Amino acid sequence: MLLTNVGFDIRIDGLATGSRIDLLLNGKTIARGTGTGLAATGIKVTETGTTHIEVLRNGKTVLEKEVPVIPAAVSILPPLVAILLAFLLRSVIPALFIGLVVGAWAINGMTLSGAFRGFFETGTIYILDTAVNPDHMAIMIFTFLIGGMVGVISRNGGMVGIVDRIMPFASSPRRGQGVVATLGLAIFFDDYANTMIVGNATRPMSDKLQISREKLAYLVDSTAAPVSTIAVITTWIGFQVGLIDSAIKQLDGIDQTPYLLFLNSIPYSFYPFLAIFFVFLVVYTGKDFGPMYKAEMRARHSGEVLRKSSTKSTDKSGDEFYHKDIIPCRAINAVLPIVTMVSTVIIGLFISGEGESVTDIIGSANAYSVLIWASLLGSFMAAVLSLGQRLLTLDETIDAWLAGARFMMTGLVLLILAWAIADVAGILQTAPYLITVLGDSVSPYTLPAVIFLLAGATAFASGSSWGVMAILMPLVIPLCWAVLQANGIADAEHMHILYSCIACVLTGAVWADHCSPISDTTVLSSIATGCDHMDHVRTQLPYAFMGGVAALLIGVLPAGFGLPWFLLLPTAAIALAVVHRFLGKSVD
Repeated sequence: MLLTNVGFDIRIDGLATGSRIDLLLNGKTIARGTGTGLAATGIKVTETGTTHIEVLRNGKTVLEKEVPVIPAAVSILPPLVAILLAFLLRSVIPALFIGLVVGAWAINGMTLSGAFRGFFETGTIYILDTAVNPDHMAIMIFTFLIGGMVGVISRNGGMVGIVDRIMPFASSPRRGQGVVATLGLAIFFDDYANTMIVGNATRPMSDKLQISREKLAYLVDSTAAPVSTIAVITTWIGFQVGLIDSAIKQLDGIDQTPYLLFLNSIPYSFYPFLAIFFVFLVVYTGKDFGPMYKAEMRARHSGEVLRKSSTKSTDKSGDEFYHKDIIPCRAINAVLPIVTMVSTVIIGLFISGEGESVTDIIGSANAYSVLIWASLLGSFMAAVLSLGQRLLTLDETIDAWLAGARFMMTGLVLLILAWAIADVAGILQTAPYLITVLGDSVSPYTLPAVIFLLAGATAFASGSSWGVMAILMPLVIPLCWAVLQANGIADAEHMHILYSCIACVLTGAVWADHCSPISDTTVLSSIATGCDHMDHVRTQLPYAFMGGVAALLIGVLPAGFGLPWFLLLPTAAIALAVVHRFLGKSVD
């Protein structure tokens, strides 16, 4: 498929030595040569319909083909429709599906019959092909396995055991808040499990210490997703690596594996690091500001951990994370499976990789296989511990594993639809069109900041960080690479721009998630802590907004121009500390 006024290349190979080769476009010769092949670059067509391409060898036709030509702007319809519908519907899955249908319709010529064929090809070609791809299947298996492991170690009391071990340190409001924040980091491998377990387990302690429910919800919410975004072994990894993998398949010049690209993007994930830093800064200083200060003063001095007129959710969507009654809650039952999983990843990468440096070894390793090994062993260890101590029966263990795996289903549906849209965008040449339109007007050095704001706006409106990643990642990576190539800087020296763009899709979405009242993790935090939802949003918003602004202005923007992340990150943290010093007021 060709786009109007968007350049394309034709390469002819495999002809006999000394052949006279003519390349014709709609009957006109556009290239001629002698040899075994011929290359023509930057060819453009201006009218829609079909273009006739013909190859002559020594005056005789050896190949001819009719190629459809569509208006160039049509190529951005799938992601554009998905983004707009995510805003309007407040639901990402139907937005992605409709965007995919629009793309299939465009591929079939945007006719009435094309719409009919496109609708069914959405399932029979694009979704089916992407789901049976071996690499994609590996990511789905890993995601199910780690979700199942989370389900088992939650039901066997291991997660609560970790909480119980740390709880005795909570002897004052400040220490209690420190315990909540520490637990938020300790349960790093899934944000939903983190939120439901830490929120429910620490609520009685928090109430006893007269910590407001708003503060508890903030501590839980602002450690859950940020730590899951930057930790190297989480339920997010398969999703993120899968999106990166799909986005780079059609790109020439990127020789790093998707997992290595993800690892290299972590240092540029400014917002998650700053969000976690700010949580501990607030806890350590005992100072708050804005609506949070009022909530903490109310709780500390009147004992009212909730506003008198507030409402709290009775939703039970997180029941699968509650441990079985009347069993001992031992931390070892969660620690051992987690340690097994993390150790297997480290050892597996070195076993399957080759090279002299750590970067070479990790870059050449089969990350998909290693992640499956790790999650499989983690699940097996969790099951063995549950059965060996008779904490769960075999049926209960299986049910717990399936409950955890089911919790990952929404993410996997998003991922499959994102993969399919990426395939459609590749056929429609979305990235080449965008670079034709934006290549001269968008600076590669400010592109990460633009992407951070775009991801933030989309996540704020849709309420799903995973949905935003699914929509934007297949579009952002090809666009970034094309902008780098157009400016002649697609080299090792400027790879930090690509790393930063990848990080900004992920972290911009998480930032807006913390600000959005319709965010899934924000809602879960309110549920788990028993906090009025809008009270949670209202008190967390100033903290999240301040962290996002610092990440953008002191981290993302200067990093795009090449300033080292290891100087920018502490600078942004110092700036947050200075602002907090002047705004914050002591509660105790």
